[in-house]
Amino acid sequence: MQREIACDFRETTQVWIRNFLAPSSCAFCGMLPVVKENICDACFDDLPWNEAPLSLTPGVLDCSVAMLQYAFPVDVAIKALKFDRKLFYAPAFVEILREGRSFLPEDIDAALAVPLHWRRKTLRGFNQASELAKPLAKSVGVPVIRSVRRCKATPFQSGLAAVERAENLRQAFIAPTPIQRKHVLIIDDVITTGTTVQAVAKTLLSAGVAKVSVLAIARAGH
Repeated sequence: MQREIACDFRETTQVWIRNFLAPSSCAFCGMLPVVKENICDACFDDLPWNEAPLSLTPGVLDCSVAMLQYAFPVDVAIKALKFDRKLFYAPAFVEILREGRSFLPEDIDAALAVPLHWRRKTLRGFNQASELAKPLAKSVGVPVIRSVRRCKATPFQSGLAAVERAENLRQAFIAPTPIQRKHVLIIDDVITTGTTVQAVAKTLLSAGVAKVSVLAIARAGH
């Protein structure tokens, strides 16, 4: 117990020193964080956390983890990250995703950001899922693979019904070469119907991956 207290005190002190030398503001309220690096304690506690982040999904996905509900201020922040280039939200979302590590299977050996079509990535300038996957994979200790490509420039999924989403993503992803991984973790921002991550998962499984799970910032709907 004393060792744990000393460890917590040391980590808190390091954060205080880092913030004093190079202060960073909370991504949600603009105040200086107390313990978290990019989210203050008050905002962290007030986020719309899912009471049951883990969903067991037999079939295509081994498991699905979404930390938050797609509600204010998370919905606004995700849109700002994706469409307004507010990249300061990315480190904050990575902190949130790290909270989901305890729900993930222990045999994950690679991470994959949901790929964007090259045209949309060029227009946007970045892939928001990649901005989340790279630091998250580093903290988990697994590599980020780029073995799946989005070969079809599909319209935005928002506003489409489940059947339309599935048709929209038919043959949208390809894996040009076999993937020799035991369990790949897909990283995405929002899960709505799950159509996108299931399409990516099917591509991974067809390429030789044994199991696929997904970790997302938020889940829209129920």
